[in-house]
Amino acid sequence: MTSVLIVDDEQIEREGLAAILRKGFPDLAIEQARNGRVALQMVEEGFRPDLVLMDIKMPGMDGLETIERISAIEPDIRFIMVTAYDAFDYARTAIKLGVKDYLLKPSKADEIIATVGRVLRQIEEERREREASRQQITALKKVLPVVETDIVTQLLYDHVHDVHLDELVDLLGVSTASEMFAIVVMMPAGEEQKYAEVKARIRKTGVGLVGALSGGQIPVIVFRDPVRSYRSQATTLARELLALAASGGGAGLFVGIGGVCGSLDDIRQSYHEAQIAAMDPTLPVKYRFYEDTPALGAVGGRPDREWEKRFIEQIRTGDWERVQADVMSFIRRCEQEGVDLLLAQQRALELLWLVSRMLQELGVEVQAPVFPFQAQDYRRLQAEANILLGRLRQAYAEHQARHEPDAVHQIKKYIIEHSHEDISLEAIGRMIGLSPFYISKLFKEQFGINYIDFLTECRIEKAKKLMADPELSMKAIALEVGYRDPNYFSKVFKKMCNISPTEYRKALLGTRGREACDA
Repeated sequence: MTSVLIVDDEQIEREGLAAILRKGFPDLAIEQARNGRVALQMVEEGFRPDLVLMDIKMPGMDGLETIERISAIEPDIRFIMVTAYDAFDYARTAIKLGVKDYLLKPSKADEIIATVGRVLRQIEEERREREASRQQITALKKVLPVVETDIVTQLLYDHVHDVHLDELVDLLGVSTASEMFAIVVMMPAGEEQKYAEVKARIRKTGVGLVGALSGGQIPVIVFRDPVRSYRSQATTLARELLALAASGGGAGLFVGIGGVCGSLDDIRQSYHEAQIAAMDPTLPVKYRFYEDTPALGAVGGRPDREWEKRFIEQIRTGDWERVQADVMSFIRRCEQEGVDLLLAQQRALELLWLVSRMLQELGVEVQAPVFPFQAQDYRRLQAEANILLGRLRQAYAEHQARHEPDAVHQIKKYIIEHSHEDISLEAIGRMIGLSPFYISKLFKEQFGINYIDFLTECRIEKAKKLMADPELSMKAIALEVGYRDPNYFSKVFKKMCNISPTEYRKALLGTRGREACDA
């Protein structure tokens, strides 16, 4: 119920105003105060009127001072100035204090009803806007985890359109201007239920974005703390996560930490570095920095990080011929340079571990590769490495054969039909039994566009069709196609179409109008 407080030192004025308001607005709750101090005390004690009719000239605390002090306590209260003085200085000061209108003494009843009614309508509109904003914030909080995990997945596998990075920044309050790095939290079998705890802990710190759990791995993008060193920040976070697992009786977590990069465009490299750092979870210290990890494929001399990048990219794209060639080439170089056979076997196994980790991330069920025995010579090492790599390749091929023929079309059809909903890679993955990373990879390979961009295209095309109906508001159209924030919808539309939705609609309806006239 809307409430009004009448403040006037003359009782007859208060009663007169109250009588007029009761007649004009029967549902209005009306209270009275005989001076400014009483009105202020009522507000201080918890009374929150929607509107105050304030006499300006009162003994003691005058109306302007009362308005100023009440506004300091409750800024949303609205005021109408009531005065017998038609003075510019009073009006100017009152406007600065946020007074919505004024009434002169004496005023006719219809003037009072019209003035109060106008302000009450403003109050009601503001109330509806606040409620809509509250509902929007609630809805955004619900969709936030969906946005977060999908964006992280896309960043780690494909470039995300700038407009979606804007969404991430807007929703999460994240500044992409700072440096960042990736970590990978390795979850042992049976401990997957701790994903929610890990996610909650990282979100509580406010320093990172958490991706989907896939293949026992949780990817996290961590934003640099400017007042701490990179190693100090990363070490503290890793220890917190490990302590979280230990406190719940869990064991076996391992945290790999990638190097620092300057933007989200480069975060995939840091993520692959984190995967390399997490290759061997049997280490006594359960976290490791990439910079402390021997380079993959390094045989004496300086580490070849470029070879390492190329090898990772070949695994990611499924270029098995080159992956196999690189593993064999590495073993031959070890032999040529006289590397101890046991060390060469261990380093070759690291390469195979990385392949298996990346396959697990894609949802391919594989056992961690292990050499059945210590190689007696390099020829045998090459043969056994070939066998292990062949098993990994076969597991990947069988996974593709089971899922690819229908999966990509199911995914596309589902997105088209449900584009207006809060769909996510995780939800789609649960529906068809695939990991979010594999869906992202598969979709990009099959259609040459990533999942989020395709979803956006579906929504924008649907919005264009709805704009042909002049009865639909732009806000209603935004909600209909899946955008809870009309401002964000406008931003996406303009970036995708190089024209604002309002301008597009004017052109659309204008063209149709001219066609109708020509007909």
